[in-house]
Amino acid sequence: MKYRTVLAAAGLLSTALVLAGCSTQGMDMGSSSSDTSSSSSASSASSHNDSDVAFATQMIPHHQQAVEMADIVLAKSGVDSRVVDLAKQIKAAQDPEIVTMTTWLKTWGQRSPAAMDGMAMNGLMSQADMDALKNASGPDSSKLFLQQMTQHHQGAIDMANEELSSGRDAAALTLAKKIVVAQTAEIVKMKGLLASM
Repeated sequence: MKYRTVLAAAGLLSTALVLAGCSTQGMDMGSSSSDTSSSSSASSASSHNDSDVAFATQMIPHHQQAVEMADIVLAKSGVDSRVVDLAKQIKAAQDPEIVTMTTWLKTWGQRSPAAMDGMAMNGLMSQADMDALKNASGPDSSKLFLQQMTQHHQGAIDMANEELSSGRDAAALTLAKKIVVAQTAEIVKMKGLLASM
């Protein structure tokens, strides 16, 4: 009789332990699935694709050249004051965007492009174009800057529209929209300035 009681008690004890183990496992599984869902939501918030990488990789040197063009005319005397204002505006907009896109590439585990990196891009000025801008007198450089920057901006708009059609990263898509709107408006302004010269 005592033997049966001991067996029954041992059975109850092992059943209790098994149930306790199951409930602990259930709690662990709950926390694990919550960790997974929070990490996958963080991952989807920062998800990107090859188009996003290409957009940033190409737009960085494209912006760098626009800033260089602005610096060239800002260093000259005799440049139309409206062109000076526009060059300052372009530089103020594109410098921070370069920093932003460089940060994205780092976050995505991609290398930042070294200068133009041999890439052929829409609207990019050739070395001969850049030399012509450097060598132009102040008044002549005003007109040349507007002509070149109109072409340069159109290339950036084309690249941004490509990102809008195939990119996935929310921040990259937002920047692409911003570039389309801002640079379209600047093209209109530059064409107006050219017509008045």
